[in-house]
Order: sequence, then C-alpha cells, then structure tokens
Amino acid sequence: MYLKFYGLKEKPFSVTADPNFLYLSRHHREAISHMRYGIEERMGFLEITGEIGTGKTTICKGLLNTLDEHIKTAFILNSNLSEIQILQAIVEDFGIRLKNKNKLTMLNELNKFLLDQLKQNNNAVLIIDEAQNLKPSLLEQIRLLSNLETEKEKLLQIILVGQPELKEKLASKELEQLRQRIAIRYHILPLDRDEVGGYISHRLEVAGNHNGNFFKHDAIDSIFKFSRGVPRLINIICDKALLSGYVAEKKSIDNNMIKKCAKEIEGIFE
Repeated sequence: MYLKFYGLKEKPFSVTADPNFLYLSRHHREAISHMRYGIEERMGFLEITGEIGTGKTTICKGLLNTLDEHIKTAFILNSNLSEIQILQAIVEDFGIRLKNKNKLTMLNELNKFLLDQLKQNNNAVLIIDEAQNLKPSLLEQIRLLSNLETEKEKLLQIILVGQPELKEKLASKELEQLRQRIAIRYHILPLDRDEVGGYISHRLEVAGNHNGNFFKHDAIDSIFKFSRGVPRLINIICDKALLSGYVAEKKSIDNNMIKKCAKEIEGIFE
C-alpha cells in the first residue's frame, strides 16, 4: 500500500525470514562465525539459541547461502514430526532418492551418502530449526546420527537451533549423552541501541530506498524502547509506522508516530 509513496520496490519490514534482508549485528556475525567454524572443523554437534524474534532462522538461511558447493545441506524447519518423518525429511532434503522408506533403509542410504561425500572431500550439514520442540526420543535419534563417522572425523555436522528452552531440555538427565557431544554453543542476543538505526537503514536500502532513513533519531530511540532490540518487533512497529506515515502523508517518521503505533500494537507508552 505504501511502497510507491516511499519509493520502495518491496516491503522492508516483513516478518518473514528473508536472508536478502539479513543485517549482521555483532551477535549475528558471531553466531555465523561459530557455525562456520563448527562446520569446517567437523565438530559434530552445535547449539544455537536465542529468544523469539532474534533472527535465528534468517541467520541460518543466510549461512546456507554462503556455503560453497563442497558442503551439502539439509535444513529442517518443521520440528513437530515423528521419528520416521524427521528421518525421511532429512534424507529427502539431502536429495537422497529412496526406493523404500523404512527406517533401516533410510539410515543405510544416509550413511552411504555421507561416506560418498567424504570421498569427494565434501562435508554435510544438518540444521534443525525450532529444536526446542523436539521430544527427547527424537533428540536421542538425532544423537545416534552422529555415530555416522570414521575413525578420524564426523561425517555429519548437526546444528540444533532453538529458543532458550532448548538449553533447558538438553540439561535433562536423559539427554546427558547428547549434551556431552555438543562442541559449540552460542546464544544470540538482541540488537544494541547503536545497531537499531543501522538495521532500519539497511532494510530500507535493500527494499529500494536510497534517500536516507525515514526515521528520525528520537523515533529510533522509541523503536529500541518498544522492541528491546528484537528484530521481529522492530519490523512490526516500523511497518506500522510507515503505514501511518503514508496515511498522514508524512515521509518523515517522528517519535510521536512511533509512540502512537506502539500504543496500538501493545498499549505501551501510556
């Protein structure tokens, strides 16, 4: 609705995980660096956590876009699956063709695939998003996948991505064997105040704006107060503010407009 008014080619503040809009804050860069190191060094298990809306899925998609052709990947977005369903999803996302979809066949084909990748000097990475939703029995099955290895290195690097509840789940006694195998852990924090303005400018520029930031300095202060630096909340209030600016025929978004939008969203700034 407001794209033409602001001279934009697409919505800058969609809440979908679009890697084209990825803004690398300090914490996001560190998270990607941890994942790349774990993959390149064949560390086996990695754990990446963060609060809701901190950009975990976007970071994973951004990472996948930067990996070279020698790294084969499977990215599981739906963690609400049965044991056989998640194994099938993993196998199919690696592009492995199956004649029979029973558990034993899928494990054998996965093992053959991983050994073949090793012979070609390739690596294989499995990323499971929203891993906090996985049942302990599923997490244990995933742990067993890490047994697919040679005497010297892991054939499969597994990145568990989830909300802080994932850490709590992995701390349970029944998952002790899995917890001990996690070589790298990183928790993604929200954006700092100084990063919020850069985040907003970056997304506007990707969306087609080259005329500077529409949001005034005091407006960015209020956006940070409302969002606490959480990217998803920044997107929600900025999108609403642009719509309000369009309705009021104002291209400059000030503090009062942000406060009004915040009240409409959650009733804060009373």
